[in-house]
Amino acid sequence: MKTAPSPAAATFDTRCANAVELSGVTFGYDRRTILKGIDMTIPRGKVVAIMGGSGCGKTTILRLIGGSLRPRSGRIVVAGQSVPQLDRDGLYALRRRIGMLFQFGALFTDLTVFENVAFPMREHTDLPDEAIRDLVLMKLNAVGLRGAAQLKPAELSGGMGRRVALARAVALDPMLVMYDEPFAGLDPISLGVVGQLIRRMNDALGITSIVVTHDVYESLKIVDHLYFVSEGRIVAGGTPDEVRASSDPFVRQFLDGAPDGPVPFHYAARPLEQEFVRAR
Repeated sequence: MKTAPSPAAATFDTRCANAVELSGVTFGYDRRTILKGIDMTIPRGKVVAIMGGSGCGKTTILRLIGGSLRPRSGRIVVAGQSVPQLDRDGLYALRRRIGMLFQFGALFTDLTVFENVAFPMREHTDLPDEAIRDLVLMKLNAVGLRGAAQLKPAELSGGMGRRVALARAVALDPMLVMYDEPFAGLDPISLGVVGQLIRRMNDALGITSIVVTHDVYESLKIVDHLYFVSEGRIVAGGTPDEVRASSDPFVRQFLDGAPDGPVPFHYAARPLEQEFVRAR
């Protein structure tokens, strides 16, 4: 028999207006500061994107929300609970309420599609095999892959693998799903399919979604709000329409793919002419 959830599980308030709140969050490793005073609000039931250049701290934000990392300072509240103050049992209870789609899917390569989706059900519930079978097939049907239940991940295309990972992420009917680069490496058709599935699953299940991505075009089609992160800070944000109309230099550079701007093309270095001055 599985152990009973921690008492903290009963205190998660899924009716909060905001599913996630970050206030003044800072984080770093030793002397290297990654996040510098992050303020972010994720309304319940919405799809929110976090965008920015590689290494700016986007995935770190997801790890802080899930309690894998603890901030140096600031508040992180999920469903009314302060994540850094949860004990071990409380963290496990929280994570059972959070689905995660890892970058490139991260499916178990030796398990079938069916067993990948069934895995969290077998780990965290006492459901009989018959109930697990029915639930897994329902989740796979929702992402269009019920017929692929007995295939192995190596037999799937990249887009199919990402859809299986999405079915696994919602296997336990979470209150929150976090996506780490769900569109990476996908062809345009698969990318569009996965994007629309994220939107449809969010609305159909009444969950909240946080999407870390570089894909501007697809994100603007499915999200309710976007945050832009640069050098560890929130530098801009807004609805898709506000972002499209923005004149903010960073937003424009990111949307237009400009090689130079607030994010410079050249890494900091001394003037070029000094590299070629010979000692006299």
